[in-house]
Amino acid sequence: MSRVVVWRSGLLAPSETFVRSQGDALTRWQVRYLGAVKVPSALARDDDVIVFPPGADERFLRLRVTGRSPRLRRMLAALGPDLVHAHFGGDGWLVSAAAEELGVPLIVTVHGHDVTRQPYAKGPKGVRHRRNLRTVFRRAAVILAVSEHIRRRAIEQGADPAKVRVHHTGVPIPPPPRAEKEWDVVFAGRFVPKKGLDDLLAALATLRDLEPRVLFVGDGPLAAAIRTRAAGLGVPVTFAGALDHASASAAMAAAKVFASPSRTAPDGDAEGLPTTVLEAAALGVPVVSTRHSGIPEAVVHGTTGLLGAEGDREALAAHLRVLLTGDELRERLGRQAREHTAGHFDLRRRTAALERLYDDVAGAAVTGGAAAGAGPRVPRPRTPAPPAPGPYR
Repeated sequence: MSRVVVWRSGLLAPSETFVRSQGDALTRWQVRYLGAVKVPSALARDDDVIVFPPGADERFLRLRVTGRSPRLRRMLAALGPDLVHAHFGGDGWLVSAAAEELGVPLIVTVHGHDVTRQPYAKGPKGVRHRRNLRTVFRRAAVILAVSEHIRRRAIEQGADPAKVRVHHTGVPIPPPPRAEKEWDVVFAGRFVPKKGLDDLLAALATLRDLEPRVLFVGDGPLAAAIRTRAAGLGVPVTFAGALDHASASAAMAAAKVFASPSRTAPDGDAEGLPTTVLEAAALGVPVVSTRHSGIPEAVVHGTTGLLGAEGDREALAAHLRVLLTGDELRERLGRQAREHTAGHFDLRRRTAALERLYDDVAGAAVTGGAAAGAGPRVPRPRTPAPPAPGPYR
């Protein structure tokens, strides 16, 4: 069975369930997860392979500055992969030199801020991000974008259009939920500017006559400001904080409407395609959102949910009102949202397509190496490699 190493430098932030879901859904490829440092979260696992132990900050900093690490190269070689799949452009750059030296083909998925915000930073930081993106785009065999919008932004940053393709990660399609609708409106996500929580609170403030039951799931740098803003507007929001994935899914299933009023942040940060939008739709919950980035690829206005312009608070309020007061429309859009997601974003089907891509890329690398008279793609390290715990999944 072929082997893929999934790389994320910080393994793994609690909001990045999409990385685990995609890797765990592989059936024909064995997967190992490799990270530079361990991130304490519910997504961390004992068999994750971590390059730098606690206290090795200087070595990790050297990798971040130079893009090279003998230790990373040795540990990657010890895993013996046929392919490396890195998430986010900057992280792809961190592992790209080691993969290239070992002759292992690299696939990089770009998700959002890596091509919408980071390259536009001012000064040396922006120069570095742009340079690193161009380098990893050159080294990668294929670049995956989570939406057409993100594909275009990757090309703007120097990616070869022939290398870049859209691949929607997808979500599991659960059995039809039977949850009671405990909440009228639920939001789930990080409390950051691109999520448009200020717009959502302003819209909810106009719906006091409906007395909506509102739940915000998540945390982030704007959490305190959002709580203060909700109190100032007199919007009675229940703040659940960060929840594990199962609890967050249960909260979404108990919603009449899922709100995701995303917008481009002042610093240029933009969504790719929010996983929560797909998860809510898979649960049969209609989505009220915006025509932002890849969201219109998942939410069909008037069929599976309702979309307005970014920052249009009046439209957001109107869409919430029409679904909260129109049971028949809300239920129809919810059914259609589930059907649409099952047809186009089923994690099993999307992962099967990804495995076919893995086959093509790994096969091309083997054929190309044989044609050039190359030796093994993953050479035996010169010095003993640190042990890699546990088997491939």
